[in-house]
Amino acid sequence: MRDPTDGTTAPLSGIRVLDVSTLFAGPLAAMYLGDFGADVIKIEHPHRPDPARGHGVAKDGHNLWWKTLGRNKRAMTLDLSRPEGQEIFRRLAATTDVVIENFRPGTLERWNLGPEHLHALHPGLVLARVTGFGQVGPYRRRPGFGTLAEAMSGFAAMTGEPDGPPTLPPFGLADGVAALATAYAVMVALHSCAATGRGQVVDMALIEPILSILGPQISRWDQLGTVPQRRGNRSSDNAPRNTYQTSDGRWVAISTSAQSIAERVMRLVDRAELIEEEWFGSGAGRVAHADELDAAVASWISRHTRDEVVDAFERVEAAVAPVYDAADISADPQYAALGTVHRVDDPDLGPLAMQNVLFRLSETPGRIGWAGRAHGADTDEILRELGIDSIDTIDGLREKGVI
Repeated sequence: MRDPTDGTTAPLSGIRVLDVSTLFAGPLAAMYLGDFGADVIKIEHPHRPDPARGHGVAKDGHNLWWKTLGRNKRAMTLDLSRPEGQEIFRRLAATTDVVIENFRPGTLERWNLGPEHLHALHPGLVLARVTGFGQVGPYRRRPGFGTLAEAMSGFAAMTGEPDGPPTLPPFGLADGVAALATAYAVMVALHSCAATGRGQVVDMALIEPILSILGPQISRWDQLGTVPQRRGNRSSDNAPRNTYQTSDGRWVAISTSAQSIAERVMRLVDRAELIEEEWFGSGAGRVAHADELDAAVASWISRHTRDEVVDAFERVEAAVAPVYDAADISADPQYAALGTVHRVDDPDLGPLAMQNVLFRLSETPGRIGWAGRAHGADTDEILRELGIDSIDTIDGLREKGVI
């Protein structure tokens, strides 16, 4: 397999990552590292592959989510519960910089693959442990999924209509946030290791990263004794802020976080007299009159098409965005200019569009070298790199179910 950045400017070239996690948070974190040149080896059970391979839609039997989640990774099978599999894993770990796992706490230790064993082999190893509730505490052995984190973090409680139930996102939000946090934590740990020569354990609980992005709700409770309430698409800090339907049945979203923007919006929708109201001069005042402001904005927007609304808002430098779906994103000129949608040549599906790498670097850019590969596609190659190159030995491991 070739390096996903062609080996020239990859900023993480020379970093090896063993991804023994499943589903989303851990594998996404490994994907982010692979996008910038890390040699990511995806290790799955020989007979029970990552369940993400079966999530969501497929074409011609090829899972589309996996094609993204598994990109830039070499695919290997290994049964870590077997002594032979554990020995192969130790040999891999001795030449590895990062291990990302999401087994229940205590599982690696039961297999003699816990931090003390791995650090004895490689003192500089970074072991990222991604679980629902962390490595300590009364909930640590509970099964953990992003949905539970979205519920327990306060996200669901503050999401939805005021008179409706708590609302969960229709995608892996908590997993995605935890993946970003895990990739960041790994890079911090690698930087520390470069200075000290010592690796460490990253304890990542899904319930924490999403909590960190929800604003000062903990400080608010601590100091004021109040908690955020569900407000639908409205904001507790400013108004008007909502989604509004246009005359052609499309939707737009507007935000008026700045006082000057709020004033421009009201002039645009022919309600400039509201600007003179005493309450209009603060975000809190506008929030108290959100019904009146929303009605004014919605009435004007409902008489214009989406393109007319966007053009008018842009002319007066007010903040607006069309509500997009994937088809809109694929056709949008701004996303095209950024290169956000990238096509990779896939042997199973041909040219395959997916989200590009997360950010652009001017000197050492990331790159998608290949989409997610078949279960165990690179097992033999990786074993040969370890010096296990006898066909009889590899066939024997396969017959025993170790690989």
